[in-house]
Amino acid sequence: MSSAVKLESVICQNDEDPDYTSVNGKVAFAKRLNVVRKILEGFRRRGDWSAIKTSIGAVRRVASNRYSKSNQAVDTEETREHGSGRNSGPLLSGTAYCLSSCCMIMLNKIVLSSYSFNAGVSLMFYQNLISTLIVGILGCSGAITVEKLNWKLIKVWIPVNLIFIGMLVSGMYSLKYINIAMVTILKNVTNILTALGELYIFGKRQNQKVWTAMFVMIISAVSGGITDLSFDATGYAWQSVNCVLTASYSLTLRRVMDRAKQFTKSGSLNEVSMVLLNNGISIPFAIILIFLFDEWRYVINADVIKIPMFWVAATASGLLGLAISFTSMWFLKQTGPTTYSLVGSLNKIPISIAGLLVFKVPLSIPNLFSILFGLLAGVLFARAKMS
Repeated sequence: MSSAVKLESVICQNDEDPDYTSVNGKVAFAKRLNVVRKILEGFRRRGDWSAIKTSIGAVRRVASNRYSKSNQAVDTEETREHGSGRNSGPLLSGTAYCLSSCCMIMLNKIVLSSYSFNAGVSLMFYQNLISTLIVGILGCSGAITVEKLNWKLIKVWIPVNLIFIGMLVSGMYSLKYINIAMVTILKNVTNILTALGELYIFGKRQNQKVWTAMFVMIISAVSGGITDLSFDATGYAWQSVNCVLTASYSLTLRRVMDRAKQFTKSGSLNEVSMVLLNNGISIPFAIILIFLFDEWRYVINADVIKIPMFWVAATASGLLGLAISFTSMWFLKQTGPTTYSLVGSLNKIPISIAGLLVFKVPLSIPNLFSILFGLLAGVLFARAKMS
């Protein structure tokens, strides 16, 4: 037997790697190292340097094999520990996003309609105040990373924030007068306005499938309004304003984000910082609107503010508004824009059904079919955008 083969057989005897996590394994491997030292010492005394070199090569080969096997074992263990977490991530984040979105719309409807609270700006102010306080506290504690605000950054963000405020207020008033199912259908008009805006402003053309889906959306919205048994002109007017402002918000947000990055310390602007900007800057504007529309007098004299459950619902809606921001970011990070868009369209289905059942909306067969038709159009639009 050659020296190299002999040495290799000593180290790798039993054709098994020792268990490095056990005491017996460590002892057994230590004994083998002692044998290796004795063999090398014998070669040195005889002056057999070629045998030493050959033996060292054998040791290196054995060590390399052990290292690769050890890495394979670690990789296998990590996959075993974290693989299930990665697979369940999109499911958990998607479920959290859908639940928070459904609950937010339902609670807003309860606060505005069931409690007959006629102060949408005040409700927006309260919700945004909750979001600002929570994000501020988490940022100060180091739990999340928030960009430090400065006047130049705020000044750049004010125009898009004004659109954001109008979008929230018009959305709340439309929800007060229209049932949830029709609100979700009429929101499809936003996609049409956004696509037209992209074509006019950015020269971005859509494929034939997208335009077909948008045509179906228009038909569903018109037929839904005609067959709506609880039709309210005020609510439809507010929803029309909401569609225009929502489309304007999505079209201007990207451009404002690019400009805002120039005035940040890090050179970037994460989603949490945008949540703080939108909600924080809206507070002084909301206060101005509350006094301008004389809502403060209504809120002070309203009997509904004396009901504890009203405050529970209003506070919960504020917390859910913040939850939507975080869960949407989590879900978008776990999946991607296309999946996020498709799930957002599919999410309208349970929201519409829940709204019809919980609030006992009067329905006719044509109106029900127009609602289902509109939901299908939303899904077709998302799939067309993905292609």
